[in-house]
Amino acid sequence: MGEFTIRTMHRSDIPDVVSIENAVYATPWSPRVFFDELAMENRRYLVVENARSIVGFGGLLVVDRDAHITTVAIAPESRGKRLGVRLMLSLVNAALAAEAKHLTLEVRVSNTPAQGLYERFGFQPVGRRKNYYQDEDALVMWATDIDTPEYAARIAELRASVEEGMS
Repeated sequence: MGEFTIRTMHRSDIPDVVSIENAVYATPWSPRVFFDELAMENRRYLVVENARSIVGFGGLLVVDRDAHITTVAIAPESRGKRLGVRLMLSLVNAALAAEAKHLTLEVRVSNTPAQGLYERFGFQPVGRRKNYYQDEDALVMWATDIDTPEYAARIAELRASVEEGMS
């Protein structure tokens, strides 16, 4: 597990990111969307990589005190290694560094594994966006008050569980 690192996404990463995007999403973003996102100051995009290639990515949009997780993806062949948890920890850190107080995201109503991951990070369902995806509704989830000691304790526990799994 230790051979994976998480770093800021660069424009040169976009071909690999789009390859993962196409493999995991029914309605993938185009390379142009990623180029446009990287050009915006209030966006933070990260990649997960090993010595050979990029195996995942995630993005964050920050407006005022709200951070919106725009995308999270791990390549199918790299799942089951707790990379989603590690990536989410990094996205939460990016949100906190941007002085966000709340986190939000949308997830397919059928994607219960992702919903379970997000619930571990304190996200709770608060609504539904009808036809958010071309073929399905989205569940809207929020994690509030991420700048509190209680949330910091939750994150520390998740981080410890990941580090424990690495040994």
